[in-house]
This record gives sequence, C-alpha cells and structure tokens, in this order.
Amino acid sequence: MEEHTDRTQDRETASRGLQGVREAAQRDKGLRFTTLLHHVNEKLLLDSFYQLKKEAAPGVDRVTWGEYEQGVEDRIKELHDRVHRGAYRAQPSRRVYIPKPDGRRRPLGIAALEDKVVQQAVVTVLNHIYEGDFAGFSYGFRPGRGAHGALDSLSAGIMTKKVNWILDADIQGFFDHIDHENLMELIELRIADRRILRLIRKWLKAGVSEDGQWSETKVGTPQGAVISPLLANIYLHYVLDQWVMQWRREYAGGDVIMVRYADDFVLGFQQRQEADRFLEQLRKRLADYGLELHSEKTRLIEFGRFAAGNRERNGAGKPETFNFLGFTHICGTIRKSGKFTVLRKTIGKRMTAKLKNISAELRRRRHDPIQQTGDWLKRVVQGYFNYHAVPGNLRRLYTFRGETARRWLLSLRRRSQRSRWTWERFERLINQHLPEPKVLHPYPLTRFCAKYPR
Repeated sequence: MEEHTDRTQDRETASRGLQGVREAAQRDKGLRFTTLLHHVNEKLLLDSFYQLKKEAAPGVDRVTWGEYEQGVEDRIKELHDRVHRGAYRAQPSRRVYIPKPDGRRRPLGIAALEDKVVQQAVVTVLNHIYEGDFAGFSYGFRPGRGAHGALDSLSAGIMTKKVNWILDADIQGFFDHIDHENLMELIELRIADRRILRLIRKWLKAGVSEDGQWSETKVGTPQGAVISPLLANIYLHYVLDQWVMQWRREYAGGDVIMVRYADDFVLGFQQRQEADRFLEQLRKRLADYGLELHSEKTRLIEFGRFAAGNRERNGAGKPETFNFLGFTHICGTIRKSGKFTVLRKTIGKRMTAKLKNISAELRRRRHDPIQQTGDWLKRVVQGYFNYHAVPGNLRRLYTFRGETARRWLLSLRRRSQRSRWTWERFERLINQHLPEPKVLHPYPLTRFCAKYPR
C-alpha cells in the first residue's frame, strides 16, 4: 500500500511539473525551454512502456513487449540511468513494407523497444509545449483529436463558409523528405535543452536496417516511429500551417478554410483566382524546405453549394469529387429540403483492398473452428463500421457486410468437396456473427457545433 501511495504521489508531482511547462508555453509563445530532460523520469518511462502496443512487431533488437515486461522496473531504472548519463544509444529502425490500396508498398520503420519507450516519454513532454502552439485546423496524431474531428471540421467549413473551390493537396513522399537540419532549426525555436535535442538527433541519424544491411538516413523520419508524427507536425506547423494563416491574413479577400491531418490536407477557397495564386506560392514555399506537391494527386476542383448549377450551365457535367481520410466527398443535397450538403462515402478502392485482405485471411483460417472464425469476422466488421458508419454511407456498409459474408461462404464451401452449406443455413450464421450496419456518428455540423459552440 505504501509503495502504491508513493508511486501515485510521484506521478502527481510529475504531472504538476509538466503542467507548469504547458502554462509557461501558453503564456510566452517565444519562450525556449532549456531544462526538460529531468521530466523524463523513471515513472514517465514506465508509463510510456505501458502506453505501447503489446502486440507490436519487434525492432532490430527482437525484444517483444511481453519479454521486456519481465523485470520491467529494473530495466526502466537502468534505461533511465543511461539516458541521463548520455550513454543511451539509439538503434536503427527495422525496415518493413506494407501494401497500399494502389498496389504499391509503404515503407515502415520499426524502432527497437527501448527506443519506443524513450521516444514516447519525450513526446509526452514536448506535447505540453506544442499543443498550445499547433493550429486549430491540425488534427493528426494529437491528444484528444482524431480523423473524425478533421472530417467534421472539413464538412462544417464547406457548408458554413463561402467555399466554391477545393484544393486537394498531396506532398510527395513527405516523411521521406523531411530535411534534418531544417527540422532541428525549427525545433530549436522552442527547445533549447541540448540533451533533448541530442536525443532527437540520435533517432534521426540511427539509420535503417533492411535484410541485415544498415543504411544511413540523411533526410526523412521513419514512418512507424513513435516520435515521427510529432516531428512531422512540428515541421508542417512552421512550414505550412503558420504560412497559410499569414497568407490568409495578407492576401485573401474571400473565405479560405483549411483542414490538415498529418501530411494530408485540404483547403477551400471562395475565389478561383485566389486559389490559383495560393497554389503557385505554396509550391515555392514547400520547395524552400525540400518538399514538393505530387503532380498527379494535387487538384483544384470546383466544389460547393453552387458547383452543380455552374457546371450544368457550362455543360461540364457533375461536380468532381475528392478523397480525404478514407471517404469520397461529394456535392449533394438534403432530400427533404433540397439544401446543399457534403455527402461522404467510403472510398471504393479502400473497401476493395480491405475485402481482399479479409479473403486472404479467410483462406488462412479455412480449417479453423467456425465459431472462432465468426468471432474474428465480427471484430473486423464492427471495427470497420466504427470508423465508416457516418450518415449517408449506409449503402456502402451493407455492400461491405454482404461481400464479407459471400467470401466467408466461399471459404466454408471449400473446406470440403461435399459441402452442405446452403444459403439458408449460412444466413443463420451471418445473423449470429456479422453486425447489422447502422449509423454510429452524428452529422458533422451537429458534432462540430457541439464541440466548438459559437
């Protein structure tokens, strides 16, 4: 009981210390913090360890979460000592590849477990500084924010502001092209603790191990590293977000909105000429920091309450659509009132890719007990619905459920050449395991206005 009380008091003391950092950062936006590493104490390192995903793949050290937990307090004490003596050494990330919906492969860097622990602790400390700095339209990888907040903000902005043009922008290979020296200069605008800066440099310079071969990393930060999302947000905060806010104040005569989730961002403009001018200057701004827009994925399209009428008069057909965070955004109308709204449907290619993954896993599980496979499918389908069940997307959800069921039936029939699986018999199994689609999220304006009342 006494040990538990001491640990609770230590955590409360640490929390008060970080709260002081947060308050100081909010009071003075130009303050540079010179002493931060002492906040990375044993208790924070232990908490950081328990924040990691238990099932995550190991890095080059091949140490799993479960293995490290054996004697974890002694391990953390020794790690803390190495960090504060300067004896801690970052290990290279283990390079793996995951398939993308377009058939290409995305490289991921899996850090060693102790690197993840220290990175998570440093992220916790730095978040107390940067959360007060980051723009309100930035949603990716921030405490208390997520993809649905970004989606709500985008729909609310298009429907409540005078948006007639959408700039759907994509930075080509963003994580692979972050310039280390530029990044460190931007971090040093707020962080002057040399030991924290040294840790970040160690992670950036640790390199990558692929098939046993080490390679140096002079630019970029590995996707998959715990520290990478924060570093990306810091980079884009100064390179993009602050620049956009300044551009809007100095040059915009009409409405301009922006929503960013990590390196994925969308802007809305009232006037076409301002959108064209912004795009031209954005290319130059990014080039100054070693970045460029993807020529094929960056588009300026007519979109908004007047787009359908304007394009019909010009004989241009229906308004174009754009994709953001897993949804295709479409100019639509509310059935009863006829008012403009933004419709959102699951991106077709994404759904097809997910169904292919389910088919592959069903083949692997073909001879598993039916109840076990059914329980797995229930979790998969419910997890899919938890993200995609937004108003207006029910038809896609029914399609997903139906296609999942069809693939399961094919898998069951292949278990034996003399299969007795009729559709009627299988339908009882579907109703038992596959959830019925239903809307799980409120309308964007409802949730956005509740969260940000004006």
